[in-house]
Amino acid sequence: MSDDMTDKTTETATAAVAERLPENAAVSGSSALPEGELTRLTDEIIAGLKTVYDPEIPADIYELGLIYKIDIGDDRAVKVDMSLTSPNCPAAQELPIMVENAVSSVPGVKETKVTVVWDPPWDPSRMSDEARLVLNMW
Repeated sequence: MSDDMTDKTTETATAAVAERLPENAAVSGSSALPEGELTRLTDEIIAGLKTVYDPEIPADIYELGLIYKIDIGDDRAVKVDMSLTSPNCPAAQELPIMVENAVSSVPGVKETKVTVVWDPPWDPSRMSDEARLVLNMW
């Protein structure tokens, strides 16, 4: 396959995956993975992330907008950049481990690395409409 065709396939797969992420989350995927596999991994990673809840908030971390970036590597290693609602979050130690476990449980994911980032700082504008509804924040 030519480099132009590989680039186009990667762009198409990345665009298809990006449609399923909140507008403030980024996704990048490997050009070595077939489009269908990248899409499947992304869908299942998102489903896994939606099972992780902040213990103090009745909405999952994905809908809260705490996931900033998902990067799926050539070897199916996944890197996740996430934030917390506050640097003083009581679940600061637990949530990254919960995210790592949820992503690692997806079939085909080789390993998972979760990094907590503070730039940009999280604010309620990152929440999805679903989270706003659950939290009655209209």
